[in-house]
Amino acid sequence: MLRIAVQAKGRLYDETMTMLSESSIKIESGKRTLLIPAKNFPVEILFLRDDDIPQAVASGIADVGIVGENEYAEKKEDAVIVKRLDFSKCRLSLAIPKAADYKSLDWFEGKKIATSYPRILEEFLKKNNIHSEIHVITGSVEIAPGIGLADCIFDIVSSGSTLVSNNLKEVEVVMRSEAILIANKSLSTDKKQILDELLFRFDSYKNAEGKKYIILNIPNDKIQDVCKILPGMKAPTVTPLVKEGWSSLHSVIEEKTFWDIISQLKAIGAEGILVVPIEKMIL
Repeated sequence: MLRIAVQAKGRLYDETMTMLSESSIKIESGKRTLLIPAKNFPVEILFLRDDDIPQAVASGIADVGIVGENEYAEKKEDAVIVKRLDFSKCRLSLAIPKAADYKSLDWFEGKKIATSYPRILEEFLKKNNIHSEIHVITGSVEIAPGIGLADCIFDIVSSGSTLVSNNLKEVEVVMRSEAILIANKSLSTDKKQILDELLFRFDSYKNAEGKKYIILNIPNDKIQDVCKILPGMKAPTVTPLVKEGWSSLHSVIEEKTFWDIISQLKAIGAEGILVVPIEKMIL
């Protein structure tokens, strides 16, 4: 049994549980249940605070964990990054009052900076030879300048709306972060095999994300034109139709380019275009 530490609530929790579900791992969560086994796969989910996950994995309380890279970097626990998961993306940034005149990092010299990430901030300031006072806060860091607790902040930024609502502006991005899968350095052979299967499922889910499977009928003399539009993973699959001079062509397209590609296909004579969602894709 592989134990996975997962954030107990928030956006990272939601996206992690979606990934597990899409990987066909069935978890039935219950209120105030901290440890839940999967019904159809040899894993169990341990729900923790996000800042407790790196230590839990390093100490062996959990075998692996899904956590924000920002928390991993801040805690500096002895666990290894196994995979970047490409969701829950954000950045750690310095932000100052909107009305302040900012030209360079020298602005922070002698200033009091409120943050929940003192280690990352301290390393950044030391690297840039900036001498500031770090004021550690847990919770709503963004209100610190408004109540006179600090001159500026160092905190997570996603959309930036929280900064705007507190009359702050982002001036320096110190670190970019996303969800990562970390592991204990001493996993047994059996647990490594379970982890490999888990990663295989995650990859199949992520490979399919944002892609569509397209099937269309096209005159044979237009196949090369279609191939230029639909290169697919390697090349489109072409199958002759009963109707002489025509073929059925299958490929995979990015959802973000869907309508532009459909317009091009129609313009060169494609008919019977069928677009199907992809649940999993194994490369």
